[in-house]
Amino acid sequence: MPIKAIVWGENVHEQTNAAVRDLYPLTMHGTIAAALNQDKGIEATTATLQEPEHGLSEKRLAGTDVLLWWGHAAHGEVKDEVVERVQKRVWEGMGLIVLHSGHYSKIFKRLMGTPCSLKWREAGERERVWAINRGHPIAQGIGECLEIGETEMYGEPFAVPEPLETVFVSWYEGGEVFRSGLTYQRGAGRIFYFSPGHETYPIYHNEGVQQVLRNAVLWAHNPAPAWSGITNAPNVPTDKAKEKIVQKGLRLHADGDKGLS
Repeated sequence: MPIKAIVWGENVHEQTNAAVRDLYPLTMHGTIAAALNQDKGIEATTATLQEPEHGLSEKRLAGTDVLLWWGHAAHGEVKDEVVERVQKRVWEGMGLIVLHSGHYSKIFKRLMGTPCSLKWREAGERERVWAINRGHPIAQGIGECLEIGETEMYGEPFAVPEPLETVFVSWYEGGEVFRSGLTYQRGAGRIFYFSPGHETYPIYHNEGVQQVLRNAVLWAHNPAPAWSGITNAPNVPTDKAKEKIVQKGLRLHADGDKGLS
């Protein structure tokens, strides 16, 4: 069965900015989904902020293997209950790929537990995305680096936790560097942050960027059944222990009591 991916797009700039519409007549999320669907092992659809439940109902997320997230101007409009729903699915094993200004999204900041702040400059400068972890699955087919002709600069310090792996580091024409491809794990879910993707430049038409995104979906997919009980904290009675034990000392809880929050 193909990997079920959803490309979530804020879908604000496509409606309000003529330059973005000209660059992405299929919308950014539609362009990314089309690129993912070039791999027969991926079946990508889209969802947007404006849809009921932002297109991310419990039923739809339950059938999703990997979610890609692009947001910028309307992070605050994303409903907290949807963020909590996405977070739970990541804990259960759904992959999450956070793109560009999605570093400031509610879901990414919640999963990272940090401000996720950075330096930035919108000057259309050149970006060279170095694959510093050439053997990583996400970097396959990229070579030593990607060249992006015009981009928005993202610069250090990037206020995120230390990643599991740094796959890419970017250099910009103005001299800054940035950890542009980072992996994390939260619960059973794999997370990849990839910074290239500013809306006023044709970055998602770049074949190398598209290859990174396909690779990332394949990497983030967890084929194991969802860890549906990950948020539970069951009370294991003494007589249900794996080895025979004798109850000793005082008890705060009786068998079957729920834990204290």
